[in-house]
Amino acid sequence: MIVLDANILLYAYDSESALHSTARSWLERILSGTEPVAIPWQSVLAFLRISTNPRLAGERFSMEEAGIVVDAWHAQPNVRFIGPGEQHWATLRRLMVDGQAKGPLLTDAHLASLTIECGGILHTTDKDFARFAGLRWLNPLS
Repeated sequence: MIVLDANILLYAYDSESALHSTARSWLERILSGTEPVAIPWQSVLAFLRISTNPRLAGERFSMEEAGIVVDAWHAQPNVRFIGPGEQHWATLRRLMVDGQAKGPLLTDAHLASLTIECGGILHTTDKDFARFAGLRWLNPLS
């Protein structure tokens, strides 16, 4: 199962990003495919928070426009939105300690935990995820 980090989603919708074309093509291909795709609520909220923030550089959406994008993801038959399961705290706690995650890296530990719980492979451009033992991840844009 493909698990999406917010950075892939943001690159795909920010036409000013250097990775836009690559990310957009890749995302369109996997969303229209048959392989299961999991989008953590954490990634959805990060996409909404960043893509609608007028103080940031790059292309920004109204909340209505961003909501339409999320609706389109949700409508794909191979996509499901995921959140923490029963083992989340145990997995998260292990990743925080073993991965020496603190501060901003706690968000990464949370995403890594969600990915491990669902048995997926995290697709991200963030190399910080290498610190989490047991997490399968790759950069689909490299």
